Amino acid sequence: MKYEITFLDYWHISSGLSGGARFDSMVVKDEKNIPYIPGKTLKGLIKEQYQKLNYPNIDKLFGVGGEKEGELYFGNAYLDEEERKAITSQGLQKHLYDVIAFTKIDENGIAVDDSLREIEVVIPLSLKVEIINADENITKAFKSIKRMGLNRNRGLGRCKIREI
Repeated sequence: MKYEITFLDYWHISSGLSGGARFDSMVVKDEKNIPYIPGKTLKGLIKEQYQKLNYPNIDKLFGVGGEKEGELYFGNAYLDEEERKAITSQGLQKHLYDVIAFTKIDENGIAVDDSLREIEVVIPLSLKVEIINADENITKAFKSIKRMGLNRNRGLGRCKIREI
């Protein structure tokens, strides 16, 4: 089944890399500097929702921690191919990103020394993904995800998911 993930706000799916002196965390990007969501990230998010909804056959569908492969295959979520081509042909990749800063506040409402952090975020976009062997329960679990990525509790990553 194919799905579209539409982000309604800035979002950040971490690459695990630092941006050096510029920012503390970068988003995952493909070889053409376009953001995407790895299939393993989607698998983890959907599995978590699937468990919350108490659906059956979790191990059969998702596998067991490196010991047994699951029946589902999660592709990476990418921008539509035509959008990717238009962005890369015009060199517009840098316009897909912004940087936001945040700091830790103590109990007196004062910023804690050395707590300022900056992260790279992606502008609202729509990405498409295919999940092979998905059924109605997988679709319901996926569509029940309302936020994804870093700082979901702080307003990032608000999204809606639909089957296409």
